[in-house]
Amino acid sequence: MATANFTTPIQWILPVVFAFISIVLVSLIKEPARQKIMALMIAGAGAAYLSGGGFGLWEMAFNVLMSVIAYYGLRSYRFIGTGWLLHTGWDILHQLYGNPILPFSPTSSLGCAIYDPVIAAWFFAGAPSLWTLLRGKRRPQLA
Repeated sequence: MATANFTTPIQWILPVVFAFISIVLVSLIKEPARQKIMALMIAGAGAAYLSGGGFGLWEMAFNVLMSVIAYYGLRSYRFIGTGWLLHTGWDILHQLYGNPILPFSPTSSLGCAIYDPVIAAWFFAGAPSLWTLLRGKRRPQLA
């Protein structure tokens, strides 16, 4: 199956915009719930391609890996960031293989591959609440 190419700038910009919107919304969740919820999200992201991603048993192996990453993400945002970077690679492989995350949207895996590293960078920064930063308050450091 042939892969579709990004042909318009909006297809490159929208995933970044959605990533920033996600960061703003997740910033509304207070700690430690934010970290726990985001660890669950990365576990779910690992299962995103299970219903027909095209890589057979490798899809299951990737899901197991992401579940382990999510478990450690309960205590460390660095693991959550690592999980999003792993998911970026998985998105790229699916885009190249021609089996996107959303079958009705040929460039959905590539859009996801643009979105994921943006939020990964936020997790590597410790996932600070943007609202707290705007008010000038420091948040307690978590692992």
